[in-house]
Amino acid sequence: MIAVEAGILSKSQILTNGEDITLEEITKRRLAALRARLQDQVFDTFMVLQAENRRYLSGFAAEDAQFDESSGALFITAGRQLLATDSRYEIQAHTEAPDFEIYQYKEGMAQSLPEILKTLHAERLGFESVRLSYLQFQKFEEHLKKEAPSVSLFPTDGIVEDLRMIKEPEELEAIRRSVAVCESVFETIFNELSRGISEKELAWAMEKGLRERGAESTAFPPIVASGPNVALPHAVPTDRAVGEGEPILFDWGARMNGYCSDMSRTVVLGRPDSTFKTVYQVVRDAQSMAIEAIKPGMSTQAVDKIARDYIAAKGFGDHFGHGLGHGVGLATHEKPHLSPIRPMNLEVGMVTTVEPGIYIPGWGGVRLENMVVVEPQGAIVLNKLPL
Repeated sequence: MIAVEAGILSKSQILTNGEDITLEEITKRRLAALRARLQDQVFDTFMVLQAENRRYLSGFAAEDAQFDESSGALFITAGRQLLATDSRYEIQAHTEAPDFEIYQYKEGMAQSLPEILKTLHAERLGFESVRLSYLQFQKFEEHLKKEAPSVSLFPTDGIVEDLRMIKEPEELEAIRRSVAVCESVFETIFNELSRGISEKELAWAMEKGLRERGAESTAFPPIVASGPNVALPHAVPTDRAVGEGEPILFDWGARMNGYCSDMSRTVVLGRPDSTFKTVYQVVRDAQSMAIEAIKPGMSTQAVDKIARDYIAAKGFGDHFGHGLGHGVGLATHEKPHLSPIRPMNLEVGMVTTVEPGIYIPGWGGVRLENMVVVEPQGAIVLNKLPL
């Protein structure tokens, strides 16, 4: 059995390899790295809107309730950093982001933007295009034209996300704790797995177990699928009862101190049929081959191709449609991406899933997912749970 402590790390202090490090020290280090990246940009002020990026750079952990709502934004210049938010989060902002000036807006971000930029003496504002909706962009433009017509807007992409790809020791520790909690919960559920329990009941047991063992939340709604439902890679749990001899897919993750985990296992109650044995072995071999190939300098596209070509050579090429893996950190899906598109070279400190799958309509499927960290000698698997 996997033993795991349920305690949650202090917001002000992180223990890494026996050493204490404060979040303030981490924030200063990250801001310095960001400012180094911003030196070559055409803008003088950078607005950070993405929730994970806000947290990464400031420690401010408030989430956005939905896409058209925001808990605030960071404004970073060469010498100043400001966190703008509303009254709901002002106390939290002062507590979690002590190195930032706090600006409370009362009528909304767009209305207050000209005043914020005047305070910072900003003339050229870079913004995260992935998070700013067109409607919000129009509102920003409207208020700037009226009150700060000299300010220009510049869309950006991936500036903070590229920094987040390389995990620091304290981040890896948080991810390992998240993985351990997930695996501990799965072992309990697997040992109690029986015929007749529904997918929904299993998903709830998984979510409940994660929270009881210290997770602040699930990383995403757990996926539990059985029989032909496993042919849907992102199946939504139903009232269908699991049966013997059929594939049962679990895909779940936890969030611990902001950091996510993501893993999948496919199991069978009773005796698996010959199709399951064949498909399972192909998926397992493809995963092993891909993990063995991961090393610094290796292309993400090339790693994906190793697993994809092997699955195709075994006759299942038409049944593996998604990418081989994705980065995991403050977000469940982030850079890098092991897939046929968006290639980049792997670097030491990157964390990614490796999750080949085969999905056969009318029968079901198999997906196996582990998380690995890229080290100088290759990939180190973070999972302890057997396949």
